[in-house]
Amino acid sequence: MGANLSCATLCDTNGEGPSSKPRLGDIPESCLALVLMHLDPPDICKLARLNRAFRGASSADFIWESKLPSNYKFICEKVLDDKSVVGLEKKDVYARMCRPYPFDGGAKEVWLDKNTGGLCFSISSKGLAITGIDDRRYWNQISTEESRFHTVAYLQQIWWFEIDGELEFEFPKGMYSLFFRLHLGRSSKRMGRRVCNSEHIHGWDIKPIDCTHTKGGLCVDAAFVYPSTIGTEICKLNKLAGQH
Repeated sequence: MGANLSCATLCDTNGEGPSSKPRLGDIPESCLALVLMHLDPPDICKLARLNRAFRGASSADFIWESKLPSNYKFICEKVLDDKSVVGLEKKDVYARMCRPYPFDGGAKEVWLDKNTGGLCFSISSKGLAITGIDDRRYWNQISTEESRFHTVAYLQQIWWFEIDGELEFEFPKGMYSLFFRLHLGRSSKRMGRRVCNSEHIHGWDIKPIDCTHTKGGLCVDAAFVYPSTIGTEICKLNKLAGQH
């Protein structure tokens, strides 16, 4: 890796001889790689399109290893059960890990945020401990295209419930935020359009929300664990979406 600046023979704009002005393509790849290491992955990929030198520099293993989580080998070998991924070039390891990997019978997924390399984790409703989930009088598992797990737990009616879960996983050092994806009503598609069945929605507008009255019509999709920096951005986007 590395273009040799002293050996470059460039012509000036008049074609009369060597040019005295250095160009981007003259910078050694090793120097470019040291700069690229301090950029976010999307910016590295954009600069890789500039010329051959940037493209070569952007493939350096030490750049992409710095973007991978510190425990990426554990995730590949123990969670994904795919030791072959570790042997790839680090940019390819990064690309592979940005795709959601299901495990634990498909009830959980893990992936990297492609913009930051932050480790993200999701647990489906089937992987959570929900009060009364096995009683068909209260809950049903329904199929939906709106869930990444293609199924949600639908509450018909219950007096009270809790959502709990246990997670044994080796997270990189840092702060994380927990989110639940819930929505009222049973959604479906009709004539290509999204429609929401509000038949069982009740009890959520009565205070206090406790076991003194029934409530229903709630879909429990999944729980998500994000690095707190990503979680903050998600909250901002959700707030903006709610204002429109």
